[in-house]
Amino acid sequence: MEEYTDKELVRLFREDSNPGYAFNLIVRKYQEKLYWHIRKLIISHDDTDDVLQVVFIKAFQSLSGFREDSSLYTWLYRIATNEALTFLKRNKIRKYLSFGAISTYLERTLEADAYSDGDEIKIKLQRAIINLPEKQRIVFNMKYFDEMKYEEMADILQTSVGALKASYHHAIKKIERFLKGD
Repeated sequence: MEEYTDKELVRLFREDSNPGYAFNLIVRKYQEKLYWHIRKLIISHDDTDDVLQVVFIKAFQSLSGFREDSSLYTWLYRIATNEALTFLKRNKIRKYLSFGAISTYLERTLEADAYSDGDEIKIKLQRAIINLPEKQRIVFNMKYFDEMKYEEMADILQTSVGALKASYHHAIKKIERFLKGD
């Protein structure tokens, strides 16, 4: 398969007589990265698949109006983050539950996940991440797992680099305390 740049994919989508083909290339290029980003926020495989489908539907509907102020990857990531948070809100997880109850809900989802490989170290790390406040959890996942640069994260989350660095630092400290059992 020929590898296209993001700009080429957007141009192909807009100018080609078959935008579905170009969009399929976009999906194949970013599906796995977006899946794991959403999965780290929602935990459940089935819910992640549902949210990912919504992300790609919204992206398909909006791609012709994409202004290219940011990269295609950043734009898709922003949609994925927003949809994951919307899913959590819609399911009343954030709206009606305390922070502790949210963590408990996500931990139970993690334990019941048939797609988890059962690796105790990974599960303990996921528990530590789940117990982070939402913003710190998102920043940690993007920086640690996705190896994003702060500038790219700032564009996606629409916040300052300084705020992201502080959130990441606090997240690291909380995870360390959690793993040590403090």
